[in-house]
Amino acid sequence: MRNLSGFYSKAKTSIEPQLIKLNSQLADLTRSTHYEDALYLFDEIRSLHFHLKPDQYTLSTTLTACAKLRDVAFGNKLHAYAIRAGYKAYSHVSNTLLSLYAKGQDLVSVKRVFEEIENPDVYSWTTLLSSWTKLGDVGFACEVFDRMPEKDVAVWNAMITGCVENGYEKIGIDLFKEMHSLGFRHDNYSFASVLSLCSWEMVDFGRQIHSLVVKSGFLVRASVVNALITMYFNCEDGVGACSVFEQVETSVRDQITFNVMIDGFINMGRVEEGFIKFSEMLQDGISPTELTFVSLMSSCSCPRIGCQVYAQAIKIGFEGCTSVSNAAVTMYSSFGDLSAAQMIFHRLEEKDLVSWNAMISSYVQVNSGRSAILAYVEMQRAGIKPDEFTFGSLLSSSEFVEITKMIQGLVLKNGVISKIQVSNALVSAYSKHGKIKQAYHLFQMSPKNLISWNTIISGFLLNGFPIQGLEQFAELLMSELKPDAYTLSIALSICASLSSLTHGRKIHSYILRHNFFSETSLGNSLITMYAKCGVLNWTSRVFSKMINKDIVSWNALISAYAQHGEGKEAIGCFEAMKDANGIVPDQATFTAVLSACSHAGLVNEGTWIFNSMVKDYGVVPGEDHLSCMVDLLGRAGHLEEAERILNSQHSEAHSNVWWTLFSACAAQGNLRLGRIVAGFLLETEEENPSVYVLLSNIYAAAGQWEEAAKVREMMKNIGVMKDPGSSWISS
Repeated sequence: MRNLSGFYSKAKTSIEPQLIKLNSQLADLTRSTHYEDALYLFDEIRSLHFHLKPDQYTLSTTLTACAKLRDVAFGNKLHAYAIRAGYKAYSHVSNTLLSLYAKGQDLVSVKRVFEEIENPDVYSWTTLLSSWTKLGDVGFACEVFDRMPEKDVAVWNAMITGCVENGYEKIGIDLFKEMHSLGFRHDNYSFASVLSLCSWEMVDFGRQIHSLVVKSGFLVRASVVNALITMYFNCEDGVGACSVFEQVETSVRDQITFNVMIDGFINMGRVEEGFIKFSEMLQDGISPTELTFVSLMSSCSCPRIGCQVYAQAIKIGFEGCTSVSNAAVTMYSSFGDLSAAQMIFHRLEEKDLVSWNAMISSYVQVNSGRSAILAYVEMQRAGIKPDEFTFGSLLSSSEFVEITKMIQGLVLKNGVISKIQVSNALVSAYSKHGKIKQAYHLFQMSPKNLISWNTIISGFLLNGFPIQGLEQFAELLMSELKPDAYTLSIALSICASLSSLTHGRKIHSYILRHNFFSETSLGNSLITMYAKCGVLNWTSRVFSKMINKDIVSWNALISAYAQHGEGKEAIGCFEAMKDANGIVPDQATFTAVLSACSHAGLVNEGTWIFNSMVKDYGVVPGEDHLSCMVDLLGRAGHLEEAERILNSQHSEAHSNVWWTLFSACAAQGNLRLGRIVAGFLLETEEENPSVYVLLSNIYAAAGQWEEAAKVREMMKNIGVMKDPGSSWISS
């Protein structure tokens, strides 16, 4: 008996180190996220090392790997083994079983395992509460929480975090307040959870928590500092965010601290400050993360700075990082540097869906629909399944209706026709190609959001059916959705095109009732609408009531005066605009004011404004500017001055400008210049009968009948026929 006992003792001594070694291997595999290898090793222990019996540590480690993989089937086998071997009594085994079923969203098993634990510890309670709150049964979680004999900070945090992360914010805040009133000391988890809830409506509550953080001494914890900064940015309080950043010690700031500062500034539109913070990050010796570079490149509008940021990313070793490369492709395409975007894309080894979408979108931006389609074909060959964004980009670049139909077939094949983004893009594409019937049919069949309504309303306007556009606007008003500023601006454009003052005033009333008048774009649309409807006094009234006026506002008012022949008022408005802060006249401004001068015959004023445009503002005269000046000077009989302007070095005149001068020559009887202009026009419009007819008339008006006859004969020899006149009035 003594000898047998000694044998078992020796066997146990030799087995234990081997099992410890295997347990260590299991733990290493699990820690390094090689979970499937951990499960394979456990099976190996059972099948090859039959003399070894897995202990509670083997089991808990393997259960952890199962939980990470959410492999409930394998976990069930481990659960059965734990029951047979009697290991369920060990808390680390029962707790990992809880975690497994929680990750597998099996609440029944979570509840059963928990009830079988004789003495649940803190981890048991927190796992139970977290799983029930995350899976939506907050009521049961609250019942369990209320009947707990003792609650520590971890249990409170489990409830607060579970409620906050799963849409039960009010319960989470109430628990946080109750925790505080009962004297429990908050930790970084409870602070971070509640701070994540605060938006601008709750900024006062956020500031109270900030004070509590300072009093509790948690301003030395990076996670709390980061949550505070995020809270202030969510509340659109950049000053508060900067204050927190400056208050904390440099040693407390980590990569996330700088990332939330950079991202916060960028989201507030303060991009330059975001880049300054990036520079500080580098100076403090903190290495940027991929998120840093994604945020910076996604917001960069300066090619020089963008190139420097990407070079820094490559230097640190992020060239092969998919998310960074995707951001770089998007950035370079926004700069118009397609070759750089292509180079980065082709060098990227691990392309995901975002990579392909970014490249397709890059081709779309440069109106290369063919390249976008070819990229889509490559994407399919690579085995990447397209999504609604892929098809949205392809549809926006479709150059022909046949391509749109082909893409619609692919949409149906890939089962994304029910996606609103895709149906909206299809409606827009068919509208663009003049197929409004197909567009409307799709609109009726598809799910709708406000963009859907905006697309079909603008589609009717684009295709010359403004009344149908107004009818759709009326239907929108009767639906559950409400129009936004863009919808209302389209409706006002329709009213302007129809000169429908009645409908325009109704929309104006809607704008006032629903507090949309602060939208500058709507004020601009109202000015244009009233001008097109002939109500000039309302045009100026709307302009004077506008809170914020941009260059479009001034241009719209000047154009309104021009349309109504009020040249002096247009010039007065132009002068007032120059005195307004931050407003600089653009090409459209000069077109409008020169048109006003032309309609009103203000030769001196028009000439002065034209010269000022070129000399003071450096604007190169375009076709519209030259047409206005030629028309103005031609009507006044200053044809030589008009000729001088066209022959100047400013710009090569378009044929429309020459036609304006040609008509003026005919009106003023200027034979010399008329012959010269006719020569220019015949170089490009040899088969246009109007050139010959007008030149013949100029000769006839000058009494040169033979020359007039020669022009008519030339016209006949070339084979150019004048279109016969017609009239709607029958005899």
